[in-house]
Amino acid sequence: MFIRSPHFIQGRLRTVALSLSVLVLVLATVPIVRADIYQNQINSLSTQNSLTQAQLNGLQLQATNYQQAIDAYQAQVNDINNAIASNSAKQAADQQAIAADEAKIALNKQYLATDIRTMYVQGQMTMIEQLATSQNLSTFVNKQEDDIKIQDNLNSLLASIKTLQQQAQTNADEVAALIKTEQAQQAQVATDESQQAQLLNMNQSQQSAYNAQIAANNAQIAALKAEQAAANAAIARTVQVRPSGGGGGACDMGYGNGGYPSVLCNAYQDAILDAYGFPNRECTSFAYWYFVNIEGNSGFQVNGNAGWWWETSSFAVSTYPDVQVGAIGVEPSSVLNAPVPSLHGGYYGHVMIVLALPGTTYDGHFPFTTAAAGTYVPEGYVLVMSMNEDEQGHFMYSLWPANYLMYINPQ
Repeated sequence: MFIRSPHFIQGRLRTVALSLSVLVLVLATVPIVRADIYQNQINSLSTQNSLTQAQLNGLQLQATNYQQAIDAYQAQVNDINNAIASNSAKQAADQQAIAADEAKIALNKQYLATDIRTMYVQGQMTMIEQLATSQNLSTFVNKQEDDIKIQDNLNSLLASIKTLQQQAQTNADEVAALIKTEQAQQAQVATDESQQAQLLNMNQSQQSAYNAQIAANNAQIAALKAEQAAANAAIARTVQVRPSGGGGGACDMGYGNGGYPSVLCNAYQDAILDAYGFPNRECTSFAYWYFVNIEGNSGFQVNGNAGWWWETSSFAVSTYPDVQVGAIGVEPSSVLNAPVPSLHGGYYGHVMIVLALPGTTYDGHFPFTTAAAGTYVPEGYVLVMSMNEDEQGHFMYSLWPANYLMYINPQ
């Protein structure tokens, strides 16, 4: 297998770097959201939001249970109300029946009074007097039979009156007891429903508090991201370099595309994987593709996020000033895992291709600029190119503080 020597690669890349034409050197802010001092706070707030959201989800489920209980109680109340209405109607019917019975009783009392008077009159006469006043024996016998019938009628009427009164009272007592029981049930269900409603109100109040906490955390996260972007802007300075090695496509926002394959450049970010298994239009995809495919560094292997490449690289890693043109510059993912205390990093880190070292000049002539020829990389910086530094999947050039990066040098 043919492997180019480091000197050959370095010379070739320096030639490429020297041939780049600069449109303008802009000290522009670029929203690179990676500063650990802010990222740790952002991660903490995001974790809080996740926990709060989990509690909120639990409350919402609990609120559903409360509402279902309230609905069940309301159904019971409706059933009890219907029963009370039915029994009240029955009570009214019983009252009408009692009134009708009382009318019958009053009428029977009139009949009873007549019969009693008749019997009283007859009861004042002796049997001899009755026989004397009777036309014959048959008349006397008939009178005796009438008296017996009257007495029987009296007994029947008295029994009927007593039965009607007892039945009416029994019905009235039963209905009154039913209504009393139903009213007690109604009061208990109303109490239970009220308690569930109070629990639901408390639940909804807690939900509002959690939602307010999430909103406050989101506002704080937005503020931290703004501060983080400002902090990153103070580190890397964007430079607009004349396109070199290709241009056009969705990943080109005016800087070219660095020769990145069009199928990867034109697809939505993270929509597909490149030939090396990296998501398209990510910094890892471009840096690995360029380092291996364009520079010819075969056998190169790395693992993990961009910020961990310096630890997992199969190639030698160095710090500034031990860096070659064509190296992969690595912004470590954390100050805790970087050997140089001053290194600045974020959660995912960033990787880029080093095009020129401090003091290297490059042509600044291009339309829309007054920059003189011979623009050079300032001391303490390296000129790099990368993908997705703007977190939007675009290709761009930047000046990075040289001692903020780790370097995977070509072999």
